[in-house]
Amino acid sequence: MCRCIAVAAALFLVSLTHAQQSANLSKEVQKYVRVQSTKVVLTHVRIVDGTGRAPTDDQNVVLEGGKITAIQPGADVAPAKDAAVLDLKGYTVIPGVVGMHNHLFYVARPNLDSRWHNDEPVLVPQMTFSAPRLYLAGGVTTMRTTGSVETYADLNLKREIDAGHLPGPHIDVTGPYLEGADSYFIQMHQLKDAEEARQFVDYWADRGVTSFKAYMNLTRAELKAAIDEAHKRNLKVTGHLCAVTYKEAAELGIDDLEHGFFVNTQLDPGKKPDVCSPAGGVPTLKEMAPDSPAAKDLIDTLVKHHVAVTSTLPVFESGGMPGRPPLRQAMLEALSPQAREAYLYRREQPWKEGASSESPMDSTKDDWPMLIRRDMQLEHAFSLAGGLLLAGPDPTGDGGVVPGFGDQREIELLVEAGFSPVEAIKIATLNGATYMGRQDQIGSIAVGKNADLVVLKGDPATHISDIENVEIVFKDGVGYDSAKLLESVKGRYGEY
Repeated sequence: MCRCIAVAAALFLVSLTHAQQSANLSKEVQKYVRVQSTKVVLTHVRIVDGTGRAPTDDQNVVLEGGKITAIQPGADVAPAKDAAVLDLKGYTVIPGVVGMHNHLFYVARPNLDSRWHNDEPVLVPQMTFSAPRLYLAGGVTTMRTTGSVETYADLNLKREIDAGHLPGPHIDVTGPYLEGADSYFIQMHQLKDAEEARQFVDYWADRGVTSFKAYMNLTRAELKAAIDEAHKRNLKVTGHLCAVTYKEAAELGIDDLEHGFFVNTQLDPGKKPDVCSPAGGVPTLKEMAPDSPAAKDLIDTLVKHHVAVTSTLPVFESGGMPGRPPLRQAMLEALSPQAREAYLYRREQPWKEGASSESPMDSTKDDWPMLIRRDMQLEHAFSLAGGLLLAGPDPTGDGGVVPGFGDQREIELLVEAGFSPVEAIKIATLNGATYMGRQDQIGSIAVGKNADLVVLKGDPATHISDIENVEIVFKDGVGYDSAKLLESVKGRYGEY
């Protein structure tokens, strides 16, 4: 048992107020609680505050009533009956991750074999049990579903988590995909025209979704109708586009674009208006060097229209691409036997010769490592130009992108893209909070903000791989045991 945990256990005292707080969490949730008290003091901890500033060493952070109430120079704190005191020398605390391209489903390919062939249709079964626990275990305290398949389940899950009945992060439930004809997924509704797009947004806004996601085959008229209706309700629209280009979407008023610069089709040969390019944006990415007139014009357009861009680097790194690390053992252990088998099949296939998929990775024979580098360069250039870059892994299990673990990997890949570790952490925390309009409550470590924090062994500001060393995740001032959450879902992701 590590020193800090022994100290925490010795000083973990329950007061009457604590008992009243505990009553708000179900027995199912209490199983994963490691620290809960009227007052929690994290002593001698390094702070990476999420603003991009340099770390502050040897600090005490005080949590009370679900808020950060004090940040002070490091000092020993005497035991008290109403306080849990943790000695965190050698540990770092960062803000809870705000995952901006996260899902609650898994991509399943029926009868997949070692040649990466499968029967139709591709399905997306819901991971209502395993995904929320994986996110929380990985340090994600707030997430956007970024496209829902079982939206009623997602809304009900959010309610149960908020009520303290189930463990998981705070959830921004995105409505069902706004999709047009010829959708890749059989479980998506296909809108017939702009008026139905407007009605679709109105219906789901009435039922409690808090954002929307446009998908690959939506037309400009349908996208415009959806954006206008969402904005009437003060809700935002993001998009994984194809039929509509990035510039077109920006001019229509979209709020966010998913997958970095991978799925912009404006320079694809033969691109027809309102029709998804078969190449899926690969030729555009290949041609759009960061210093090219086309790239500068696009970035300028996005910044002027206040369009955010969500980086989802892990999903493009996935599979068997040369030179990339294999899955961590804990990630493999989280996968169901079938999901693990699919991942291993994928790694055995040449990365550039996969079967058809929503990802251009599976249809191109171009230099995929070069394309990833190009996207990284464009994301970095967009951020330097004043654009709001967000972070999320697109975790659907496909290629081994797993909730929580994928969010950590995204931060590591942002560092590979040229951001400093503290900048990468800001992109994954405060930038997401800013996009959601919640920067005064979450996303950075400051007095008065929500006590959503991640305790890490080591120093991710020096060694970004330490972002993986999650010990405790505080959400609303309650500290959850990452290891216990992971243990509860071993072998389940991909099943339920």
